[in-house]
Amino acid sequence: MSLVTDTAANSNSPLRAVTAGSALVDIITVIADEDVERITMHNATASFLLLEQGRKIDAEEISIHCGGGAINVGVSLSRLGFDVAVLAKIGTDPNAHTIREALAGEGISTDLLIETETLATGVTVMISSHDRNASVFTHRGANTLLTRPEIPADDIVGADLLYVASLSNESAGCFGDLLRCGHDAGVMVAANPGIRQLTTRRADFFRAVSSLDLLTVNRIEASALLPRLAGAEPVNRRLDLPEDGPDLAQRGLQFEGLHITLKRFAQELHDLGPKYVVVTDGIDGAYLSAMGELYYCPALPTDAGGTAGAGDAFASTIAGQLVSGAAPDRAIRAATVNASSVVEHVDTHTGLLAHGALETRLSETGAELAVERLG
Repeated sequence: MSLVTDTAANSNSPLRAVTAGSALVDIITVIADEDVERITMHNATASFLLLEQGRKIDAEEISIHCGGGAINVGVSLSRLGFDVAVLAKIGTDPNAHTIREALAGEGISTDLLIETETLATGVTVMISSHDRNASVFTHRGANTLLTRPEIPADDIVGADLLYVASLSNESAGCFGDLLRCGHDAGVMVAANPGIRQLTTRRADFFRAVSSLDLLTVNRIEASALLPRLAGAEPVNRRLDLPEDGPDLAQRGLQFEGLHITLKRFAQELHDLGPKYVVVTDGIDGAYLSAMGELYYCPALPTDAGGTAGAGDAFASTIAGQLVSGAAPDRAIRAATVNASSVVEHVDTHTGLLAHGALETRLSETGAELAVERLG
């Protein structure tokens, strides 16, 4: 049983988390497969939706929700029993009011929200059809304007977890300062930086990585780090890959002609600071490296309603489990279950499980979700 459960049962002081990143209003449009064409490239992994110019297309559903990394993670942790405050920048428009109302409804503190009149609150428009892997139009707005002086260092002191989600534009310049603030305060620091930060600000990431306790990246984001890792080697040679095991553990990571095994990738990051390294690989499962062991958990088969928010659900749950004292194998199973639940719905919050519901689903999955220890 996790410490969150013990704390809730024995005192009025749940673990406290601060989440930093973006706050958005999501407008989600679901279109029937027959009403929009899709082209899939046979020589690549990309697919494209074709929207006819000037045509009005009937939608099965158009709904409005709140999202963004800081909010998605905040809602996830709050439902798991944490006392949460969200650090994000919003405008002074009606969308800002929508965000405040949504957070209040989840019991999440809005004290760390920062208002600006310079730009409007961020908005995304998602077009979901076919396999429900939505195309997303984003106006990042006020999310891009967080500055170093606005980091609430005093509010991070005393927290149990600081989770830093993806940051945009000027706000991305605060990444290292946020991590160091949490590290100096003795807080567990977790981050899921996002591909734009890891490509355009790769040097900033490596300057700050020593302040991280938990890094969560997907396969593409992990690959983007290879140019700065000493163990990455050119792939113009025969790769000595294991014969059995999960796909990513077999083939390793590749980027711009470089290759590294998954175990070597994790170990090099451990050497730089993080105690835990997570690499997710979509429907092919996820990996957690901890204490010299590499754990693999398969994905749960799920009828997809939408993929948005699944990564935030996974990363926040594994962070919450680990800071609560859960063992690595339990943490990755819980994260997989919560992410699977989110995928069942079109928006990012409906599927997020409360602690009791998560425990129930964990017991129901049983052997279906067996974690493999790869060494």
